[in-house]
Amino acid sequence: MQKEDTKFDVAVIGGGPAGIIAAGIAAEAGAKGSPVGLRPRVVLIEKNKQLAKKLLLTGNGRCNIANAEFDLRKLVGNYNKGAEFLFHAFSVFGPAETIKFFDKIGIKTKIEKDNRVFPAGGNAEDVLDALEKYLRKNDVEIIFDAKVVDIVKTGKKIKKIILADGEIVAKKYIFCTGGKSFPLTGSDGFGYELMEKLGHTIVRPMPGLSSIKIKEEFVKNLQGISLKGVGINVTQNGKKQFSEGGEIMFTHFGVSGPAVFNISGAVGELLEKGETKISFDLFPLLNHEEVLKEFEDILKRYPNRTIKNVLSFFAAERLAEVLADIAGISKEKIANNMSKIERDNMAKVFKNIELTAESVLGFDQAMVTKGGISLKEIDGKTMKSKIIENLSFAGEIINVNGKTGGFNLQNCWSTGYLAGKSALEENIK
Repeated sequence: MQKEDTKFDVAVIGGGPAGIIAAGIAAEAGAKGSPVGLRPRVVLIEKNKQLAKKLLLTGNGRCNIANAEFDLRKLVGNYNKGAEFLFHAFSVFGPAETIKFFDKIGIKTKIEKDNRVFPAGGNAEDVLDALEKYLRKNDVEIIFDAKVVDIVKTGKKIKKIILADGEIVAKKYIFCTGGKSFPLTGSDGFGYELMEKLGHTIVRPMPGLSSIKIKEEFVKNLQGISLKGVGINVTQNGKKQFSEGGEIMFTHFGVSGPAVFNISGAVGELLEKGETKISFDLFPLLNHEEVLKEFEDILKRYPNRTIKNVLSFFAAERLAEVLADIAGISKEKIANNMSKIERDNMAKVFKNIELTAESVLGFDQAMVTKGGISLKEIDGKTMKSKIIENLSFAGEIINVNGKTGGFNLQNCWSTGYLAGKSALEENIK
């Protein structure tokens, strides 16, 4: 461990994606800016015995590096309210620059469905290996198994950080300690407590990109059924709150899947105010009359079949049975015997399967954290703290979270790059 009189130029706390790129860029940019080509002393402090444990879980182990949305305004639209804060970071180091960066360190990429960017080899470990080589190439010192227990400051500057078995002194500090999601990977929220001690405001952390538990018992009968292109409407007290669309999957406790992940954070907030309904539209591109006509055409074509059999043209058998139950129609009823009201009710159910949200699964299941350090207290052009002069932030610790599909890792790369570069350069163009 470093003695107190041995100073680093930059100390980065947290060896996840944001911390790795912040440390590497600080060392690389600092060396280029040195008149004699000497690298600054950069240390990366990680509480685990390895770097980026959470990175290895992304994209089901394939590592969804980024999202190839190159329109900055559309890109920012995939993040929570106030995410205009990210405009500068994305303009300096956005998806295009991220792809070039990984290509430079030996990771070829490919763009898949919904603009998701993956390593061509499809292996998250390859990405981590390349990042570790990048750190070594730039002479970043790494301290593993090092837990930060306190911070000592003098006036508006951090003097040193106290570890469980030593201390680190640096000119600049970058905190990339993540949020509270997947705490087994090290993201246990300890960074929030330290930042509060320094005077920063923490927007209350909540689970983001998580599954939703549903009150209705019948969802248990739908476990494992996936639906694509579903429209989602979320209501409270009979008023529509917001809409989403995409792929969902039923589980033994409720609903999951990319589209559900994207609404989970907002649903969690609504649940604190009262009962919240989630409605699924199986045919969002058709209106009620068009769905009714499609249904009636099938009824006319197979007049002697049971409703259960006819509904199989529209949904998996288990789901078809549930749809009939919701509409209040016997599954064994013959198609030709359906009344006009029953046909209309069936079309309504196709357009509106209403479920009652019970809860959003907690941090142990959530992919990201909704909440964190207030954006009002961070300079979006440098990622520097507006409260502590020699402190910067990057990644999930700040109050920014995005949809599933590579957006949250993009936040880490972009803010990490900006924090690392600005730590040793006062002006970023």
